[in-house]
Amino acid sequence: MNKKQDKRIRLKKKIRTKVSGTIERPRLSVFRSNKFIYAQVIDDTTGKTLVSASDMKVTKGKKTERSLDIGKEIAKLAIAKGIKTVVFDRNGFKYTGRVKALADSAREGGLIF
Repeated sequence: MNKKQDKRIRLKKKIRTKVSGTIERPRLSVFRSNKFIYAQVIDDTTGKTLVSASDMKVTKGKKTERSLDIGKEIAKLAIAKGIKTVVFDRNGFKYTGRVKALADSAREGGLIF
């Protein structure tokens, strides 16, 4: 691993000590790779993923536009399961660009965090 990955992993561990999902308020975890973005709503008490979405099958549009779509989709799926409030976990990534776009569109879709 290079220094940038080491720093992100250290940040991730630091964030995870403070952020934990419950049944009433699960954790919305975002993972960003060079090509794709993934979002999961996780109940940490049971260790189960309640809802997930990714842009792996979508090839049209820019990455930020696809992140907006994934944010709206994860909000729609979560609300369909009865989840309205979540704890946001940026997973050690900076809160800019695609991560921020996903979070903002999830808020617009009806999630509260």
